[in-house]
Amino acid sequence: MIQSFIVEHYLNKDVDVYCGGPDVFKGNVKACADDVLTLSSQGKLTHIAIDKIIAIWQA
Repeated sequence: MIQSFIVEHYLNKDVDVYCGGPDVFKGNVKACADDVLTLSSQGKLTHIAIDKIIAIWQA
């Protein structure tokens, strides 16, 4: 359910993703499939397990 929400509202947009504690990831949403969110930032990809996401917002 959250996967389709992310694809519908945030695909190809810059976001910040909070996963608890000091973990905030920033980047452009490139994909969201198989329960993994893929962000691109400065030429590098970050893959985040969707079940670890506490909050996501547009940067």
